[in-house]
Amino acid sequence: MQNLLSSSLIFKNIEIKIHRTVILPVVVYGCETWSLRLKEERRLRVFENRVLRRLFGPKRDEVTGEWRKLHNEELNDMYCSPNIVRVIKSRRMRWAGHVARVGKKKGGYRVLMGKPEGKRPRGRPRRRWEDNIKMDLQEVGCGVMDWIDRS
Repeated sequence: MQNLLSSSLIFKNIEIKIHRTVILPVVVYGCETWSLRLKEERRLRVFENRVLRRLFGPKRDEVTGEWRKLHNEELNDMYCSPNIVRVIKSRRMRWAGHVARVGKKKGGYRVLMGKPEGKRPRGRPRRRWEDNIKMDLQEVGCGVMDWIDRS
């Protein structure tokens, strides 16, 4: 796909549509169930910026006349769509609302609310999917609440 996105024969708006309809869905497939750490979020942003830099190409500096890479802020201004991490968070919250509304008899709800048996390994517990949902809700401004009862 990289040769297609950096081709000068295809218009930019077509390349952006290819990115939105082919590349982005493949990358975020199943993201509703991911429990992302900051390291993984950063890697996803790096991947997206790399694709966008390939898509928009270099920029010529007005003062020196030299070619340079686009900065992240310039890429965000030119792309005009939410970044990949924001897309993942919105899909994860939509899925959480769905699971909370389905009811207690369905499998997804039981998996979400079930408590595993046995001893936990030593060290800090890994970030759970539910922890990510609570952090996403705080980011949106809903505060700490029982999100399952609110749905």
